[in-house]
Amino acid sequence: MRSTCLLAALAGLAYAAPKPTPHFINFEEFDSAEVPEVTGPAPGAVSEPVAYSEPVAKAEAAAEVTEELSSSEKRSLVARGVNDPCSPQPEGYGPKPDEDTAAAFLAFDAFSDMANNAPTPQGYALSFSNKQASVSLNSYLGLYTLKSYDTIKCQQLCDAANLCSGFNIFYERNPTLAPAEACPKPSSLTNIKCTLWGSPVTPESAKNKGQYRRDFQVVIAGSNGYTKNNPPEAQPGFTGPVALGGAINAPNSYIGQKYFAGVYDAGLCAGACQANTAYNRRHPRADGTYDACNFYNVYLLSKNNQPEGTYCSLYTKAWEKRYSTNFGQYRGSDYYSVSSSYAYTLAPLDPGRI
Repeated sequence: MRSTCLLAALAGLAYAAPKPTPHFINFEEFDSAEVPEVTGPAPGAVSEPVAYSEPVAKAEAAAEVTEELSSSEKRSLVARGVNDPCSPQPEGYGPKPDEDTAAAFLAFDAFSDMANNAPTPQGYALSFSNKQASVSLNSYLGLYTLKSYDTIKCQQLCDAANLCSGFNIFYERNPTLAPAEACPKPSSLTNIKCTLWGSPVTPESAKNKGQYRRDFQVVIAGSNGYTKNNPPEAQPGFTGPVALGGAINAPNSYIGQKYFAGVYDAGLCAGACQANTAYNRRHPRADGTYDACNFYNVYLLSKNNQPEGTYCSLYTKAWEKRYSTNFGQYRGSDYYSVSSSYAYTLAPLDPGRI
């Protein structure tokens, strides 16, 4: 699970947790989250199928909350492999300029013409067009290499992937051989890449301008980003999602929060909510009462308009949309914004009594 944080309702404080008013973003929790190491395709990759599993992620989220109420164990990520030196690379299907240089690639009109005239798929909005950089975010899901610059095909791949909220299609200058000491600057080929993301893509998120692989320069052109127009999925055991304005800023009943860096997934908050209740039920007060999570607010937290992850606020009672008044806040010169804010209510409600 690529997330970690401290929950406000810690063991020993779970039944007398402070109920701040108003409710703001917990930056200590944001800073403590384990950020995914993978923020885009590996250099030279032409295919990285989506591996994110909602049921697994939800179960791991619940397990993490339970662990955090009694320990602070962390999980590590697995490193990737690399291509063998000078190994032939998969064939590219994109056009190439006559001059085999990075500068000529970036100036090639065929790339900008295709990007500027590409159709926007139904159900999606164009986030940016014809950039010379690809998306790099915590919410990376997978990569496909296409045989043509086909926004509809990329959209279909996104729709087929659970929790895909946006995609980026672009031309990338890649080497014909894996650069190494014996072949530091091979000739180039053009790949047409489609990357899938578990959050919206924004102009600010298109920041990967390529890299050097030995003496070979990888660059990007004709990069378009598209974001899906749809709410998160319903969650078993809860009513919702109910669209809100900003984040809930309630006067009471707040029992804690959970932040997950990476994919925007309302199921993570459902798992956190249920695990919180289960822990509190096992450790009731002397009078048999406990704090039950009956309502949660999930939203996408972004820093300077770059999506960062899923933020969950947990409550013992449900709140109406008129309380969703926290749209974001500054920390120094950085602005942390709230978007895709939704409410889920437990059904039936838990009375919070043994």
